[in-house]
Amino acid sequence: MKIATYNVNGVNGRLPVLIKWLAETKPDVVCLQELKAPQEKFPEQALIDVGYNAIWLGQKSWNGVAILARNLEIKETRRGLPGDDEDVQSRYIEAQINGVIIGCLYLPNGNPCPGPKFDYKLSWFERLAVHSSQLLSYNLPTILIGDFNVMPTELDVYKPERWVNDALFRPETREAFGKLISLGWIDAIRQLYPTEKIYTFYDYFRNAYGRDAGLRIDHFLLSPDLKSKLLAAGTDRHVRGWEKTSDHVPVWIELEE
Repeated sequence: MKIATYNVNGVNGRLPVLIKWLAETKPDVVCLQELKAPQEKFPEQALIDVGYNAIWLGQKSWNGVAILARNLEIKETRRGLPGDDEDVQSRYIEAQINGVIIGCLYLPNGNPCPGPKFDYKLSWFERLAVHSSQLLSYNLPTILIGDFNVMPTELDVYKPERWVNDALFRPETREAFGKLISLGWIDAIRQLYPTEKIYTFYDYFRNAYGRDAGLRIDHFLLSPDLKSKLLAAGTDRHVRGWEKTSDHVPVWIELEE
């Protein structure tokens, strides 16, 4: 089973890119982030037309997450991250597909730092840790997938010295990600490629893509029972070079069924 994640940076504006990529790579399951579309404006029919059914949690102008599946049933299990009834940002949706629990997330950016946005990021991380611990307690194959807005190590960022005060690379952020890992989650990319430079985001400015000056902020965290089923992982880096494309690249893993 091939599972992918893609921060599309506007699902309607990037729809031609998304459709082209789906046709080219044909993943079985796709997690999308940063839809930037209200619930009623999600392009459901366009995706059905190319073979994908979907569930989504939209939000006008910002955020938004979705899960797509090709020839597989999506059984929604949760929309919204528990732990704060006043949180109205659309950043988490969860489903069971082909026996695997998929949690699709778009973790807050947190900049400027320090400030209320960084505080929200850290509190969201804490809520995610609590919920992820509960997910692990079910002893079901589970994957947390999406844009975590964190570079876990210096290997995951071009010129790390330039990012020391950024919310994506602050010690508190990396510590929060490390707390998740310590619960038992496995970073799929690093499981297969522990020392390789792999980036999933390239800024639109300063020719970042051309210079390969990127960040690794899109992650797959696997429950321990999936470790032995992880066959492959990678990025579709070339998609970043397409016209009117997202600043993220699609990332994928393959699991033995």
